[in-house]
Amino acid sequence: MPLFMDRHYMEGATRHTVEKAHEKDLEIQDEYGVKIKTYWFDEERCTAFCLIDAPSKKSVQHVHGAAHGSIPHEIIEVDPNVVEAFLGTIKEPIADVAQKAASHAQKETPFRTIMFTDLTDSTATTTRLGDSSAMHLLRVHNAFTRNALRQYNGSEVKHTGDGFMVSFLSSVDAVQCAIAIQQTFADYNQEEVEEQMHVRIGMSAGEPVHEDGDLFGSTVQLAARLCDHANPDGIVVTDSVRQECGLEPFNFIELESLMPKGFDRPIEMSEVKWH
Repeated sequence: MPLFMDRHYMEGATRHTVEKAHEKDLEIQDEYGVKIKTYWFDEERCTAFCLIDAPSKKSVQHVHGAAHGSIPHEIIEVDPNVVEAFLGTIKEPIADVAQKAASHAQKETPFRTIMFTDLTDSTATTTRLGDSSAMHLLRVHNAFTRNALRQYNGSEVKHTGDGFMVSFLSSVDAVQCAIAIQQTFADYNQEEVEEQMHVRIGMSAGEPVHEDGDLFGSTVQLAARLCDHANPDGIVVTDSVRQECGLEPFNFIELESLMPKGFDRPIEMSEVKWH
């Protein structure tokens, strides 16, 4: 049975009202042949999301309409494997919804920090060193990066050939991870003068969308654009990432705004000074 994700804009809703709506969904889901796997509620943005096994989009609309009348504003079919990789887990609805759903919803919201990394000059390195030596460096690069992702709760979405696309629940974790990656490569380069590796990193925060086996949307596109814009050994973040980090003692240096390709407004951004 297909897996769908839906989005509800719920002006003025509270976590309690969303829990009650979810309970009503569970009460009648069998009548419509659907199985609601989990949900999230972002109270600050008045947005709720559900993951539902269902025969069709119509059945998703019908169960919500019959249960509480809150019809989703958007429904997309998603790949269960990609959702699992992106979110870390897909949990079945818990029995005592009133007691436990709030805790689960607080832990997992659709708001993510997306990071792109890029190993610079990888093509030139392959030409200079040959395929075998270049592949060895790429394996070292992959190991260094994945070690940092594990340490700072990063979820690898995909390997891009000479970099990674990663999601984080926390912007603080994402920035700490980026700093750890750059520091690791800096330490490596002090020892390996002949075979140095330099990485650029870009990140943004928002609500990415999945469709046709990939994650995309303005949050993902912007993180990729900032990665392209970053200097080797640099970390560039959007203003949204900086704000999400709150009072954490990171050294953000404000940069000139950027008008990325495909965007209709300038983007405020900062560089993270990590040395």
